[in-house]
Amino acid sequence: MSSAIPLNVGIVRSAAGAADAPKRVLLAEPRGYCAGVDRAVETVEKALEKHGAPIYVRKEIVHNRHVVETLRDRGVIFVDETSEVPEGALVVFSAHGVSPAVHEAAAERSLHTIDATCPLVTKVHQEAKRFARDDFDILLIGHEGHEEVEGTAGEAPDHVQLVDGPDAVDTVTVRDENKVIWLSQTTLSVDETMETVNRLRQKFPKLQDPPSDDICYATSNRQTAVKAMAPECDLVIVVGSRNSSNSVRLVEVALGAGAKAAYLIDYARELDPAWLEGARTIGVTSGASVPEILVQGVLELLGEHGFGDVLPVTTANETLVFSLPRELRAARA
Repeated sequence: MSSAIPLNVGIVRSAAGAADAPKRVLLAEPRGYCAGVDRAVETVEKALEKHGAPIYVRKEIVHNRHVVETLRDRGVIFVDETSEVPEGALVVFSAHGVSPAVHEAAAERSLHTIDATCPLVTKVHQEAKRFARDDFDILLIGHEGHEEVEGTAGEAPDHVQLVDGPDAVDTVTVRDENKVIWLSQTTLSVDETMETVNRLRQKFPKLQDPPSDDICYATSNRQTAVKAMAPECDLVIVVGSRNSSNSVRLVEVALGAGAKAAYLIDYARELDPAWLEGARTIGVTSGASVPEILVQGVLELLGEHGFGDVLPVTTANETLVFSLPRELRAARA
């Protein structure tokens, strides 16, 4: 479904897999931490500095094994529900957002809360509340069970209906076809989301679009970079965790855009040397919740196998920064 996009990103074209082609790595830029993840991780780190261990975090602060394990070693206790947090303790809500019911449950236990929800997720929450007030049926495109989807749907449970991909469209029903809008999880495949939207619009011609893009800039940018390099790649390595929606999507995007193979790994040690046999061009990228140290580990390992020539593939420059939650901002002099 996906296709390579015509971008001038400095890739010297070669016959993929040609035996006489030099070994090289195409390194996607942008990759790794987005502004929302950076903010969430720093929120927990600052909370540790200010309040000391233990700090409780509901769910994983971001979907990355290395980040979670590192913070756990520093005294962070990850819980599934606020009921597991001692009354009166401090709890941080993850970047994926929570429903009003979670806020209420925390208040009932007199918990001190710091909300690390990504501002772009909060935007979707606000859209859900707004259109629910106007009595729209809200078709939320996303993956069932994902924390972000649960949080967004919880803002207006009587108005939100989950649409988990194009094949789910057939079962969607609405009360009034003149008052239907779609929203989406922020970490989806752009192409698959638009396929779902097109299917929905065939069924509901008056379907309205969200006021602005719900799929976040970082998710879209990382997919664009992968699309640009994938046609040249015998293999694409995506660094990221299996519960990271945007990382999983990058593997799918790479394969759809022409990569001969693509794999998702958390650490360099998970890379199977057999994947490198016969490869001349390897693409490397990472999901939006992945620290750069993990990518560098992969590049070092590839260098040991003769892939020392690393060429950046730059399709966007990201400068967005989100401020920390007000509870952790430095006091003004």
